[in-house]
Amino acid sequence: MPERKGVFYDRLEVRSSADRDCSMLTALPGFLQQAVENAPAAAAQLEGVDPKTIDSFGRLAELPVQRKSELIDRQRDTPPFGGLNGTPVERLAKVFVSPGPIFEPEGARADYWRFARTLFAAGFRPGDLVHNTFAYHLTPAGSMAESGARALGCPVIPAGTGQTEKQLEVIQRLRPIAYVGTPSFLKILLERGRDEGIDVTSFKKALVSGEAFPPALAEELEQNFGINAYQCYATADAGLIAYESTARDGLVVDEDVIVEIVRPGTGDPVPVGEVGEVVVTVFNPGYPLIRFATGDLSAIMTGPSPCGRTNRRLKGWLGRADQTTKIKGMFVHPSQIAKVASQHEAIGKARLLVAQNDNLDVMTLECESADDGEQLIAAIKASLKAVTGLNGDVRLVEPDTLPNDGKVIDDRRPQG
Repeated sequence: MPERKGVFYDRLEVRSSADRDCSMLTALPGFLQQAVENAPAAAAQLEGVDPKTIDSFGRLAELPVQRKSELIDRQRDTPPFGGLNGTPVERLAKVFVSPGPIFEPEGARADYWRFARTLFAAGFRPGDLVHNTFAYHLTPAGSMAESGARALGCPVIPAGTGQTEKQLEVIQRLRPIAYVGTPSFLKILLERGRDEGIDVTSFKKALVSGEAFPPALAEELEQNFGINAYQCYATADAGLIAYESTARDGLVVDEDVIVEIVRPGTGDPVPVGEVGEVVVTVFNPGYPLIRFATGDLSAIMTGPSPCGRTNRRLKGWLGRADQTTKIKGMFVHPSQIAKVASQHEAIGKARLLVAQNDNLDVMTLECESADDGEQLIAAIKASLKAVTGLNGDVRLVEPDTLPNDGKVIDDRRPQG
């Protein structure tokens, strides 16, 4: 295990963007070839494609996406992992079950989920006693954090969820310096300990995830309890995707992941800064996710992090990309709106507004376009009807005027 004493986990974090891109693009064809040979779903995804030709990010973006929203059906048809696994079940370390159910494999190698990097960025160092409150049963969060902590050389208290009073007793007696879990449970432990006179002041650092972590809460934890807490973005499928550093300026992308931001409902990358769906390619031969659409919204930030790490940065979690809704008894998907827009070169971004008028559903497709004319509006209306099976109004707006929030379907009907 390399000694971890400096500001950065390893030199990969500070290599030039050109070196990083070259390294990833050099490794990509071989990774794809191995995936095709070992994972049936990857072979189907790349059918007719020579992996050796995928030697640029542009060529990668031409491959079809795999969607997390399709995993339940995929795994039901091809158990247990929908053909995505490159490692046979008998050679795995663990199999997890997320709501759906969706099954996720954990391989036997150390730090399978690549969590040591985010723990290090949050200030964790070898020897720190870590109080891990992520769930250990069925879902992978507890194992993600523990495997990263062990790879970093940190002993772990496998606290899991619940049993607040028992956890407070353990914290008081064992004096862990580091916390891992949701920010809300950290706050519960701290406030309950303060109110009941239980000493929980040993915590000095924390890695939180699974919930929103606004700057105001980070400031409260530091000012009121002396804890420096940082967040990370991870999924049960991909493991670590991005993590916060001391700069507190976006989330730095992990070194083993290629992140794209695409227009929801498509596989088309959006310009830097525009909100879209997070799509990842994870260099994990045991579970080779290739252009895997997470269903989460985010955006790429410009420039490197002020902390000195040079990888791309995400703005954080900005909502869900799956905006499917039911209108007049029929489901309308973001992919359908993207299809309508693709049929008209004059359209830039498009956004479907859904509302109610006299308790009746009405929809209006707003389209960015430099053109203006009834003929274009009529043509778009016809496409909308053909693709969705529903009639709707069309409104043309000036380019770059629709909100940059990743929404393709904006459902404004009263909820409940």
